[in-house]
Amino acid sequence: MPERDVLQAANEVYADSFSQGHLPMPPARRLAIVTCMDARLDPARFLGLEPGDAHVIRNAGGQVTEDAIRSLVISHWLLGTQEIVVIAHTDCGMLTFTNDDLHGKLRDEAGADASDVDFLPFPNIEDSVRASLRAARESPLLPDTLEASGWVYDVRTGRLAEVRETADVRG
Repeated sequence: MPERDVLQAANEVYADSFSQGHLPMPPARRLAIVTCMDARLDPARFLGLEPGDAHVIRNAGGQVTEDAIRSLVISHWLLGTQEIVVIAHTDCGMLTFTNDDLHGKLRDEAGADASDVDFLPFPNIEDSVRASLRAARESPLLPDTLEASGWVYDVRTGRLAEVRETADVRG
């Protein structure tokens, strides 16, 4: 059976007992989360969120990109969120390739020229979180009053570790 049929059947079961059509559009906890699309992450579950609590913006690497900024602007200015949480994770696929690797794969296997595309791979998870926090804080489209924090989710333990905005320098 194709996966789409399995999904449709699961939706029928879900819809039969659905009771949350009354939830308002703005997130109840005034929270926007930017996290990775990795299938091992279930942010609602590991953050104790209920439907209607938060906006969850997902992309490869959980990065505050131009498109994530677009979503955060709508989330804040139109729907009232007051806090951003950026969550990356251990064992992230974005650590495993470079732009040149993916450009070459696309050229060789798909016959596509993606040489002008930055897929935004990164060599360090914590630094990626810091860059995302910086992007959110420096965006002229988001207010300085917006709270922001960064975290790394450990896919082996399920625990979050906070990422400080500046790395500790010991000397």
